Amino acid sequence: MKKILLAFSFLLAVLYSSAQGKPNILWITIEDSSPQFFGCYGNPNAKTPVIDKLAEGGVRFTNAFSTGTVCSPSRSTIITGVRTFKMGTGNHRSEYPIPDYIKGFPYYLQQQGYYVTNNSKTDYNVAKPKAFIQEAWNESSGKAGWWNRKPGQPFFSVFNFNESHQSRTMTMPYEWYTENVWNQLDTDERIAEDAFEMPPIYRESTEMRKHFARVYNSISLTDKRIGELLEKLDADNLRDSTIIFFYADHGEGEPRGKTNGIDYGYRVPFVVWFPEMYKQLSPWGTAGAVTDELIDFEDLAPTLISLAGSEIPDYLKGRILMGEKRSQPVDHLILSADRSDNGMDMVRSVTDGKYMYSRNYLPFIPQGRYIRYMYVAEIVQQMRSDYLADLLDSLQRSYFEERPAEYLFDIENDQWETKNLANDPEYKSVLKKMRTQLDEEVLKARDVMFLPEYEIGLLSERETAYEYRLDKQKYPLAEIYKAASLSGKRGQEIAVTQTELLQDKNNIVRYWGIMGLRSQTPEVLKEFQPQIVKSMDDTYPLVSLGAAAISYQLWQNKKAQQIIIESCQSENMDIALLALNFLMYTDDKEPFIDVIKKVHEMAGRNYNVKAACMDFLGSLNLVPNNYDYRE
Repeated sequence: MKKILLAFSFLLAVLYSSAQGKPNILWITIEDSSPQFFGCYGNPNAKTPVIDKLAEGGVRFTNAFSTGTVCSPSRSTIITGVRTFKMGTGNHRSEYPIPDYIKGFPYYLQQQGYYVTNNSKTDYNVAKPKAFIQEAWNESSGKAGWWNRKPGQPFFSVFNFNESHQSRTMTMPYEWYTENVWNQLDTDERIAEDAFEMPPIYRESTEMRKHFARVYNSISLTDKRIGELLEKLDADNLRDSTIIFFYADHGEGEPRGKTNGIDYGYRVPFVVWFPEMYKQLSPWGTAGAVTDELIDFEDLAPTLISLAGSEIPDYLKGRILMGEKRSQPVDHLILSADRSDNGMDMVRSVTDGKYMYSRNYLPFIPQGRYIRYMYVAEIVQQMRSDYLADLLDSLQRSYFEERPAEYLFDIENDQWETKNLANDPEYKSVLKKMRTQLDEEVLKARDVMFLPEYEIGLLSERETAYEYRLDKQKYPLAEIYKAASLSGKRGQEIAVTQTELLQDKNNIVRYWGIMGLRSQTPEVLKEFQPQIVKSMDDTYPLVSLGAAAISYQLWQNKKAQQIIIESCQSENMDIALLALNFLMYTDDKEPFIDVIKKVHEMAGRNYNVKAACMDFLGSLNLVPNNYDYRE
């Protein structure tokens, strides 16, 4: 027995010695949160003592950005290290295939002896998610944690807290919030409805304060839950050997934040805490350090793989943020936002930390677009009611109105993005520089999301979008982007070119021609009525549908009405969803009511199509606008 004990002790010593150069890593992720609602980011009304203390002893990042503005696309980049516009994973919950050689990055940590666990959210937006998750993690469940590893084995453990999720802050009924958030807080942890400054992007009113207080209290509960986790880390005597990461998956879940391609949707709180044992890994210092270095989620996978001591796979292009192999800082980032549930969109953004430039390729769709999960929220219903009652100022009203083609915000001095500087002559050079950076980044990355989702769905039946985009014969991006880069720009000269695009031999070029024309004003389009009406006979269904959407909206064309009706009933869900999105922003919805009711009840309709049907009917007050919409 004595020999066995000695051998076991020797084995533990060997394991401990081999692990000395490999830190334990605790990864704390929260949902739907922007930094301006945390005490450590300067908000005196927030109650976030645990996170604030972590920042006091660690490094706080002021320029950390999600690569997307909604959950599954953001997590797609987080877990793979590859941007969504390279993999075709930008559309929320689409589950298209990715190449077999692109792994969930914890796989590479496993190869270096790490025990890797996820507790417990996945939502990675890839095909065959079960196999992907099984390969990435030793354990992924609601019970997963560092406690099941072998003695002395280094760990990488992820804990995802959903207390700040949009469901808590706005979507679920107020009574549910009261029970599941408010009642879970002690009196001194609660934030009253009059105890914070109301952001100017929302109306100052008693009703809005009631709804917005949910944000502060949900974050307070999140902080409390994180404190409980750190107590367990301390109880297991692991704090002195563990690097702690804390961040949110994207920006705030409230209207104008989540799903929107502006700073309020992208920017996240981000803190890294280093124990004394590993403080040399931090290039920023420790114990209250603050850095304005630009980082985004593409950087996480290579950083963690490097910390574990593994080689970085060639397909990973992000930076290594810390340690001996640290990469050089960058002077700008490219970010993206695409479809969220039933609400289509396409935005590409560039930021240097001071300015945020966003290009809206479908600006006829407002920021406050119809997304059923958001539309049913009481705060959105209040905002719509205030909008119809003409109680909102011009900034607040803009949420429900068509967007400009470009945004340029001075996010250093205007954190709520209240003033668009895109047309201000004083910022002409900034605008030009960031436009150029965006164009260069899109072409360099060969952004595959400039294909309509209909096309991505078709090609994914035979190959991956990631690899498809690399073939310049199959995917002539330069030609396509030349057409897409006009979409959203308005005026007769632009419309002339877009109308000419309708004659192009490439389906996707013609698609961008008609989508661009949809964003033109009725006055401009008068001259081009014959060409647009003719395009209803286009052999490519998306061009025919787009031409019909314009022809019905502006000229009440009966053939157009029939094309839209048939498209809504299409067996292809991407065609049906596009038709429904066109209808959302059509003035005369009355002739489509019966067919939309029928489509909602048709067999084989996916969630997005059904949700869009409910939004259509809800906009006409033909169904209740409440959380029970799924039933």
